[in-house]
Amino acid sequence: MLTSLLGFTAVAALLTVSPGPDFAVVLRTALGSGRRAALCSALGIAAGCFVWGLAGAVGLTAMLAASEVAYDVLRVAGALYLMWLGVQALRSARRIRAGRGSARPVETAAGQETVGDEVRLTPLRAFRTGLLTNVLNPKVGVVYMSLLPQFIPHGASVIATTLLLVAIHAVLGVVWLGSIAVAVHRARAVFQRPRVRRRLDQATGGVLLALGAAVGFETAR
Repeated sequence: MLTSLLGFTAVAALLTVSPGPDFAVVLRTALGSGRRAALCSALGIAAGCFVWGLAGAVGLTAMLAASEVAYDVLRVAGALYLMWLGVQALRSARRIRAGRGSARPVETAAGQETVGDEVRLTPLRAFRTGLLTNVLNPKVGVVYMSLLPQFIPHGASVIATTLLLVAIHAVLGVVWLGSIAVAVHRARAVFQRPRVRRRLDQATGGVLLALGAAVGFETAR
């Protein structure tokens, strides 16, 4: 068991630091809504890992992989969600360019905060954003389905060991993404400069749109 855990930790660490939608979402949240919201977004992503881990343990991921229609529907939903997040980031960059924003945060009934004309995510909304980003990405489930069984020792409880492996991946993800959130927060004096913030919003928005478009294009082929 120890050998399996160490081997999986090494593989999971490589998966964790690979750039992807999770990184872009946490970076965007840290820039627009602050450290606490970004940390909550990272926790939502970790919760999404457990959703996929449980799904894989009970066979739902295998069923999803076997059903091309269900898999494609989930991929399209995930692509549209990433593109929507990208549009939100680009809209924020446009508002900054117009010189609007930077007032005192005011919480709305929709679970958001407004700073001038800019919408900031509350911790709960940020958590949901991270959760949906992961849950609507079926590739996470497919990776778990193909990777986790290789690290489950013979005779070990499948569900318990799966959850343990997912917990390792989730902790690594929270540490990595949380470090990104803290780093952005510490450098907030630089990142909050209108020109820098606008460029970063444009970059993260473009990345999210590109990721969503790539998934949609791959699904349509």
